[in-house]
Amino acid sequence: QVQLVESGGGLVQAGGSLRLSCVASGRISSINAMGWYRQAPGKQRELVATITTGGVINYGDSAKGRFTISRNNAKNMVYLQMDNLKPEDTAVYYCKALIIQLSPLDALDVWGQGTLVTVSS
Repeated sequence: QVQLVESGGGLVQAGGSLRLSCVASGRISSINAMGWYRQAPGKQRELVATITTGGVINYGDSAKGRFTISRNNAKNMVYLQMDNLKPEDTAVYYCKALIIQLSPLDALDVWGQGTLVTVSS
């Protein structure tokens, strides 16, 4: 079984910064794209950013210019540096990855349990 575990959420004032981390564990052969999504109360889940194994990055409109995604392939980790946070960034942030699982060999779209980010005004 493979899983993703996020950390780094919390309460921050507007204009502040947070760094989210996500680690994949389990019977992993390889990990393809990894990314971050968020869901605010009463809203649909939306893309924040994704990054491929080779480092190709895609940002959602809300993240451009303020958030930076990165990954450490050796550690099976993905990060999200969030700067100049705004109250509208308040949401549960989810890590997602396409993981190639060993035994049984399978491609799995895996979500983490989420970490809450609250930005106060």
